[in-house]
Amino acid sequence: MSHTTLLSHSKDIHHKDEPKDAAPGLPRQHNDGSVPDSYRNLVDDNSVPPIPSPNPDRVPGTAKANDKDNPVATRRPPPSPSADYDEPDNYANLDETIDVSPIQNPYEQPLHRYESLEETRSREQRLRRRESETRRQPAAEEEKDHGAAAREKPRVSRLATQIYTISYLILFSILGTLTRLGLQALTSSYPGTPVIFASLWPNFAGSLIMGFLAEDWMLFRHDWGSSLPTPAVASSHPPTTTAADEENHSNGSGTSSSITIDPAALKKSHAALKKTIPLYIGLATGFCGSLTSFSSFIRDMFLALSNDLSPSTPRNDGYSLTSVLAVLLVTISLSLSGLFLGAHLAIALAHLPHPPHIPRSFTNLILDRIVVPVALGCWLAAILLCILPPDRASTPAADEKYRGTATFSLAFAPLGCLARFYASLRLNGRVARFPLGTFAVNVAGTAVLAAMWDLQHLPAGGVVGCQMLQGLQDGFCGCLTTVSTWVAELAALRRRHAYIYGGASVGVAFGVAVAVMGGLRWGKGWEAVGCLH
Repeated sequence: MSHTTLLSHSKDIHHKDEPKDAAPGLPRQHNDGSVPDSYRNLVDDNSVPPIPSPNPDRVPGTAKANDKDNPVATRRPPPSPSADYDEPDNYANLDETIDVSPIQNPYEQPLHRYESLEETRSREQRLRRRESETRRQPAAEEEKDHGAAAREKPRVSRLATQIYTISYLILFSILGTLTRLGLQALTSSYPGTPVIFASLWPNFAGSLIMGFLAEDWMLFRHDWGSSLPTPAVASSHPPTTTAADEENHSNGSGTSSSITIDPAALKKSHAALKKTIPLYIGLATGFCGSLTSFSSFIRDMFLALSNDLSPSTPRNDGYSLTSVLAVLLVTISLSLSGLFLGAHLAIALAHLPHPPHIPRSFTNLILDRIVVPVALGCWLAAILLCILPPDRASTPAADEKYRGTATFSLAFAPLGCLARFYASLRLNGRVARFPLGTFAVNVAGTAVLAAMWDLQHLPAGGVVGCQMLQGLQDGFCGCLTTVSTWVAELAALRRRHAYIYGGASVGVAFGVAVAVMGGLRWGKGWEAVGCLH
């Protein structure tokens, strides 16, 4: 079968409902650790299960050309490479880890079937229902259905995997918040800046990293159990033909041993691996989600409407409307551009002779073992710095700025990140065409930020109270809401559903901001901020 013919069958691959463990005659590619079941609710975590093949000797993810006796093998995606974690099932609801490429034809194949977020989510729901029904079968019937392959026990327990994941989320939420505050200080505070709303560059940077992680093949490939070529390499090389093939062809046998590799199947297999690694979840959900902030984006839209984004003279309503549209269009356009650019960078790096990667032994033996004390230590240090700021000895209490600029934000950041993580696990898998988890945290975070903004502009609370409110805005609300996941979902959804979801997210959140912030702004009026920040 030719490479083009193989790709034409890709539609059939994605609608197989076989559970991940139902590959008769094939050894189960186990996940050596124990990741909680709920982890499958992450968007970057969905993958296609193996399809049983009558030929167990066939190389996973490949098919012999002109193989008419085994058509199923030509469409069989490779089994998931081996990792060290046993993730919960609901980790598949995390939209940061779903197997949907930001680019509709990432490897420029002649024929390419794009699978949307709705299709991936629906398939995952069918698989989970199938797996739950299988678990209720008697042991003898289950053994008959799944073959004689026994499931090996993961090396890392499910509890340990959850602890590692939470620790990475705490650590990367702090790092993401620090990066966001630094980018805002560097890009929006100098004289003559062309961009006067501070949320733009962090949202672009976080979306770029998210696009890179979504399309990356190399960071977690070497020595993680994947020995097949990358999708980019597989799609750029035609099937190889051996001397035996040409002899068979000359004899009229019509058989061939040339191998065709399906890039989409390889990518799905690797996505199944990445979603089980706590470090990857920490990077995608923790760092990118905390670096970007949907609530700050909506706040800047309201400040543009109320003419408070920068000191200026009074203007008419028409100018206010164009200012709102400018913030809206520039932020969404640049964030989506960053997502696509990051994906292109990942594809380009896959062609390097020695692309960067994170060794499995380094992650398992070093990072996982030190992340728990490091994450808790950083969080505790931020809390202690809020209680005892380092500038107190030489600065009057009224002039202290350290807590307002950094430490309160770092202390509240892990709470917002963890709340978003568990909201995604609970809600994102409920409606395939509308990610309820991301929508809920973005709207709720915007409402909290609007309320904190109003309280900060009232003559009450003093310096410490004002700085704590600033920390809640930058830390808790900034990490609770996310633009990187939101634009990844927009790129993954079907066009109609993407417009509905994106319009509802912006419309509802902006309406909440106008109701909460506008009541005070256009009523009593805002007072000067009571703390120096």
